[in-house]
Amino acid sequence: MRKLFLASYFTEVASLLPDFIKEELAGKNVAFIPTAALHEEEAPYIDTDRAALQELGLIVEDLEVSNASYEVIEKNISNADYIFVDGGNTFFLLQELRRKGADKLIAQHIEKGKLYMGTSAGSLLVQKNIIANDGDNPELGPGLDSDFSALSIIDFYLYVHYGHNYYGNDDECIRAI
Repeated sequence: MRKLFLASYFTEVASLLPDFIKEELAGKNVAFIPTAALHEEEAPYIDTDRAALQELGLIVEDLEVSNASYEVIEKNISNADYIFVDGGNTFFLLQELRRKGADKLIAQHIEKGKLYMGTSAGSLLVQKNIIANDGDNPELGPGLDSDFSALSIIDFYLYVHYGHNYYGNDDECIRAI
């Protein structure tokens, strides 16, 4: 059974995780992937999301995919109890996960029942393909060559920032999807 905990901003909903997962979180390991935020000038949500996971008793193991070897990625994801992919640029995230083979590893572990937590770009990654929005620069993922197919874990599209109006009028953004 697939277990997904998807959010716009994890820190705001972290308190819901224990009831959702229905198991003791303290002492469990989470592979924490901040890769999508590498091109962000400021990404305070990385620190707050990491802290929120730690406050739940989780042991956070950072895994910056773009500079890790396949062996390190495989070991970290395989040994983790949970996978967490944070937000940032969805194009860069998908490009780097695909380049390192982490996309397939993550999908395999989700299919085996490992909990996947995503926030913003990390949430969008589970769709059939990623959807461009005004906040993401597709030029940061030149290696995608216009192939925006993602993990295909879900068969519908998310609009994770609904109500925040980060990218303009929500109604216009939804019609664009």
